Amino acid sequence: MTAAKPSALRTGAVYATRLLVIAAAVAVVGWVAFSLANVVVPLLIGVVVAALLVPASSFLQSHGVPKWLAIPAVLLGLVLVLALLVFLVVWRVSDQLPELERRTVDLVGSVQDLLRHPPFGLPSVDLDTVSTDVETYVEQHADELQRGVAVAGATLVHLGEGLFIITFVTIFALTGGRRMWEWVVSLFPRAAQHRLGVAGEAGWATLTHFIRVQVVIAATDGIGIALGALILGVPLAGPIGVIVFVGAFVPVVGAFVAGAFAVLLALLFKGWVVALVMLGVVVLVQQLEGQVLHPFLTGSVVAVHPLGVLLAVITGTTVGGIAGGFFAVPIAATANSMIRAAREDDPDVPVTLPIPQSAEPAQ
Repeated sequence: MTAAKPSALRTGAVYATRLLVIAAAVAVVGWVAFSLANVVVPLLIGVVVAALLVPASSFLQSHGVPKWLAIPAVLLGLVLVLALLVFLVVWRVSDQLPELERRTVDLVGSVQDLLRHPPFGLPSVDLDTVSTDVETYVEQHADELQRGVAVAGATLVHLGEGLFIITFVTIFALTGGRRMWEWVVSLFPRAAQHRLGVAGEAGWATLTHFIRVQVVIAATDGIGIALGALILGVPLAGPIGVIVFVGAFVPVVGAFVAGAFAVLLALLFKGWVVALVMLGVVVLVQQLEGQVLHPFLTGSVVAVHPLGVLLAVITGTTVGGIAGGFFAVPIAATANSMIRAAREDDPDVPVTLPIPQSAEPAQ
């Protein structure tokens, strides 16, 4: 006698229940992460920085550089690169700030003049009146502004705490990442530890590959758009490249916003024609990235569909703002890789821990 097949309704109910349980677990994790954002965001940044520096440290050690020298070398290299980028932006922007202010005022006046005449016929806006209104607003809302200053002070404290967390997460990942991962795995039931180890190996490989690819793509975007601005004679080409480089780490949205900044500067300093050419340069660089670099560099390691990338960025930005948009794609790519590896797990195959042996301190 054959067993009766479950009805479609029962099968649907089983899968719906599982989906609800998974959705509830994701919601709880998201709520905890949002509530502890001051800890979670720096922790994630530290993991991302470690994913960039651990392979570099391992490379130096594999070529004969002592461990005690390789780790400070990669940390110092990162600090020097960041300091150079900040110096480039601050130095060039401070040098061009007076001219930028003058041209902004001229552009606002031109737009007002255009809007006053047909076919728009809008009433003009007196900048002096606007300035007076701003001063009146400040006087009437002085208490609120003072509270805002206090909030800004608290934000600076949180930034210091975040920098502390990022620094130590990165250092611990460089010096003891293997033991950190073994401790995480040991928190789970023994039956799940092998599968979790396999998933961790795949996730770490995907994350490190993704970060390296993003650095290459961001550098290509920044150099390409900065070179276009330099050829067109747009001032602040260096800061434009830095802003595009940073913005490219938020896929889809970041590069678009940074490119808009380059077009705006071209409009302020060179007029509409050069601004349109600058827009063409931005679009060309973005197409080169999306159609050539991304497929060539990522291959099958970061196997997330472009629609999934776009939805992840939009969802992450909606839920977590800029930080959510930044982490959305690496989290989605890493989770996708871990889930696939866990589904294909073979308990008889030994697990290679995701943190390289060369990143461990000598015993």
